[in-house]
Amino acid sequence: MSGRAASASRFDRVPVGRIGEYGGVRADVDLVVPVKTLQRAKTRLVGVTDDRPALALAFALDTIAAALPAVRGVLAITEDPAVAAELRAMGVASVPGPEGLNEALRFGADVLRRRDRRSVVGALQADLPALRTDELARALAAAEGRSFCPDRQGTGTTLLLSAPGGDLDPRFGTGSAEAHARDAVALVGPWPSLRNDVDTAADLELAAGLGLGPRTCEALSPVC
Repeated sequence: MSGRAASASRFDRVPVGRIGEYGGVRADVDLVVPVKTLQRAKTRLVGVTDDRPALALAFALDTIAAALPAVRGVLAITEDPAVAAELRAMGVASVPGPEGLNEALRFGADVLRRRDRRSVVGALQADLPALRTDELARALAAAEGRSFCPDRQGTGTTLLLSAPGGDLDPRFGTGSAEAHARDAVALVGPWPSLRNDVDTAADLELAAGLGLGPRTCEALSPVC
């Protein structure tokens, strides 16, 4: 058995996130959150901080912490042991996945689908440091069938949801909003924190206006 398959097999015996502890709004939704190796993450934020990997980690931890109360569980896909250790301390499961964002998301969705073949499986980007639980919960409540949330610019995707029991079929990359709109309903509503992914200093400034999570504020201290 390969290392990745063994990790997935072990995951079948541990909780996804902290199922049952949060009383999630959507008890039928499990999310996959891909987290890059920290040294390779958020390269366009060079100059914002002296420790870009720590900022990328903070983004992911704040995103996942905000998502946990709104769903049944979260599974992170990461090859980075530092990320995995931080998530373990939060009670969140992680497994390594294949190269490539869409490939990693398909892998994570398959792991989740083995646990519950009728659930909604979602993909949530890990760079939403201002994410509010209530806004994510409202977006999830509005979803009917295969759905996605476009980013602030309307070209990318921050959240993708399968239909109950359906394939995730992620199409992330350039123009992903248009690609997902071919067979999914766009979720556009009063949830700016869900649409504000952060790739640039300008994105981070807008996220700060919405209110950054505690780990991101700590990473940006004393300017936050």
